[in-house]
Amino acid sequence: MTVPLAAAGKPHARPRLSPLAIVAMVVLAVLILAAIFAPLIAPYNPIAENLSAAYQGPSAHHLLGTDEFGRDLLSRIIYGGRVSLLGVAEATGLFVLIGLPLGLLAGYFGGVLESAISLIAEVSFALPQIIVVLAVLALVPDSTASAMIVLGVLGAPALAVFISGAVKSVRAELYISAARVTGLRPGRIIVRHVVPAIVSPLIVQVSLFAGVALLFQTGLDFLGLGTQPPQPSWGSMVADGATYLGRDLWMVLPPGLVIILAVMSFGLIGDALQDARADRRRTTTAGARRRAPAIRPLSSARDQLTVPADAALTVRGLSAETTGASPAAIVEDVSFSVRAGGCLGIVGESGCGKTMTVMAMMGLLPEGVRTTAGQILFQGQDLRTCTPRQYSQVRGSGIAMISQEPVANLDPSFTVGHQITEVVRHHGGLSRRQARARMIELLEQVQLPDPGATARRYPHQLSGGMAQRALIAIALAANPAVLIADEPTTALDVTVQAEILDLLRRLREQTGLAVILVSHDWGVIADACDAAIVMYAGEVVEEAGIDDVFDQPRHPYSYELMAANPRYANQPRTPLPSIKGTVPAVGEWPDGCRFAERCRFAAAECRAAEISLDPVADGHWSRCLRNTEVPQLKLENA
Repeated sequence: MTVPLAAAGKPHARPRLSPLAIVAMVVLAVLILAAIFAPLIAPYNPIAENLSAAYQGPSAHHLLGTDEFGRDLLSRIIYGGRVSLLGVAEATGLFVLIGLPLGLLAGYFGGVLESAISLIAEVSFALPQIIVVLAVLALVPDSTASAMIVLGVLGAPALAVFISGAVKSVRAELYISAARVTGLRPGRIIVRHVVPAIVSPLIVQVSLFAGVALLFQTGLDFLGLGTQPPQPSWGSMVADGATYLGRDLWMVLPPGLVIILAVMSFGLIGDALQDARADRRRTTTAGARRRAPAIRPLSSARDQLTVPADAALTVRGLSAETTGASPAAIVEDVSFSVRAGGCLGIVGESGCGKTMTVMAMMGLLPEGVRTTAGQILFQGQDLRTCTPRQYSQVRGSGIAMISQEPVANLDPSFTVGHQITEVVRHHGGLSRRQARARMIELLEQVQLPDPGATARRYPHQLSGGMAQRALIAIALAANPAVLIADEPTTALDVTVQAEILDLLRRLREQTGLAVILVSHDWGVIADACDAAIVMYAGEVVEEAGIDDVFDQPRHPYSYELMAANPRYANQPRTPLPSIKGTVPAVGEWPDGCRFAERCRFAAAECRAAEISLDPVADGHWSRCLRNTEVPQLKLENA
């Protein structure tokens, strides 16, 4: 079927600035260029006096007239721009150079740095800036530069707090987590992915501060505390005009109008650039299966089983808990192993700890959660003993990860090709040309149509299936040994799900890639995996080869999950099958079997003590005292 161009996504139409914004840019550009080239374009010496020409209005000889000393107003405005605009540049430059880096670091890393910056900002807010500036001018008289530097320094903490808040919001986005998963270092993530996302609010803050700085500077000159005569500045010219306002009203109008135009231009340009970026970002925010031999999972850390020789990744006794005054376990004693070229499924309801398990493996647990025990064995090394830098080198290059909501995991500010190329260059050290060739090769490998055109598209221009393939291409960029796929087909329709699962199967066969597939969908697990572990309330309740877990489940929860399938409600007015009750919340897990309250086989002994994970057959493990009774149940349409 041919996809309409509108559906496939057309290239961006470049956002257009409003006529008023263009006028503002022209005005500000003229003022800046005039100040830079003042000696070349000013018709007169700005301090040369001619008393015979005093108080003249506009004429052919003096286009804007003269002042009380016969000095040409146009020349003084042109030269005055050097003082006034330079003061704005000094204050705004320090405002950004200090506030932006501090805000980025505080927002991204948080902790002590964020608290310290907040404290400094509170102190800065409490200080009356004009008093501080006047104190500085008392120490360094007639120094406009000193006053503007102090203004920039005093304003920087406010920008840091603002940027910190914006960065914390961006840091929660899925595409930032995806960037961390690919192994990009924090500095690169901040520069390449966080900064572009906060440019719009930054532009507004800078433009507003520039306008305020200009008014502040002209105010000091108006009061005679900055630039001293006969050197011209816009503020001192307004002061001169105000002195002789009764004699000549015209003198105050040209410099006053220039100040108004400059301040308005700063504000209009900031709003226009923000709107242009916002418009752009809004458009970006819109056969029989061959089975390999079953994988024998590790039973638990307590059993001290040896690591299989062909294991690509082994997890032993992995546990994680919340931090704080009353820690609560989220994942407890999870162990398994996946071989090269194999696929292990992790299945369970939402809230059972599937995602937390894989995030702990990646060293990317959210704030407030920590790993407390276990080993993560990869290529002869326990990743839990790695430094953060060593761990980041494993992400992407050794262990890669893809998540659900594929479009949200791609940075809307960059094209798909740019994002894949970035990861390729980071891990491979290739030239731009080599990285682009590798990027096209990856897009072909995941079977995206017309790789060149796809590489030029932004995430919003891709369908869900195309975006998921692009994420897989990013994950494969550094040739990882293990791929973790966390609900990779949840947001996709059935046809596209099958295509993504076929792609993962083909990649395993071609490259020997080991896959850990997290899902709540038994159909996906059955279609893609060689073995499965079933999780409930933070612990593994059953582990087996895929045939065994489907043909003879040995834990009631596994059976109930498979039975809770709408296709079994095939009679009219038959209620949809479901498991009664809900998964207990973290910190509220019962003693004994955690599934007992929802289990049809539960007895008093099930609640008496902790249930261990024990072998029930060759390669089959179950955490159930009555596991022999489960196989007697039959799925009606099995």
